[in-house]
Amino acid sequence: MSFILLYYVLGILIIPGILLGIYAQVKVSRTYKTYSQVQSEKGVTAAELARAVLDSAGLQEIELRKEKGFLTDHYHPTQKYIALSEDVYDSASVAALGVAMHEVGHAIQKKEHYFFLGFRQVLVPITNLASRLLWPMVIIGLLLGVFLTANAMVGLIVLGVGVGFYALTLLLNLVTLPVEFDASKRALRLLEDGGFLNDAELDGARQVLKAAALTYVAAFVVSLLEILRFVLYIFLSRDN
Repeated sequence: MSFILLYYVLGILIIPGILLGIYAQVKVSRTYKTYSQVQSEKGVTAAELARAVLDSAGLQEIELRKEKGFLTDHYHPTQKYIALSEDVYDSASVAALGVAMHEVGHAIQKKEHYFFLGFRQVLVPITNLASRLLWPMVIIGLLLGVFLTANAMVGLIVLGVGVGFYALTLLLNLVTLPVEFDASKRALRLLEDGGFLNDAELDGARQVLKAAALTYVAAFVVSLLEILRFVLYIFLSRDN
């Protein structure tokens, strides 16, 4: 089997991860849509609640921004702002409050020097650089394996370096899991302890956050299977 064909055949390995990713995206969209139609009894909007909780936590310097897009909510630790998507910012729905408090949870993680958040911040720029080098190394490695059939080991070595770069993506996705899970736990605790949601509403927010967490699990699974694909490719190519 040729080197290029072997690489694409091994691509079958990542299909389960891709399917999980598709399921996760559908799940989070449907769950958010369901609970975005359930308004909280308190009637406070996500932006109002986020501002109040941030201020009470001594995080007055964190700016709140409204951002276009669907579920584009995120926390930027270095620029000190939380972006809430248009569907979330002015909404008083159970889903919106859960999402907003999740981002507030990240801000509190930063204040409390949560280890995995700090580790993730260190990994992000390194991983971004490695990702730019990854696919050129993979392509070069594959091509060398094809054209240097007499010394295919050279191509495998180059490909191995590329796999090393990709391992950083795997590590980043792994570290992201405790960061996201912890932020969701903080969000639910803030909503419950503050009495912002009743028990039924709290369960709805929990369902939204669980669905969102699945997308991060899917990203990790895909990166893990991609690493397995590369390792098997190198191992099997050595015997050709």
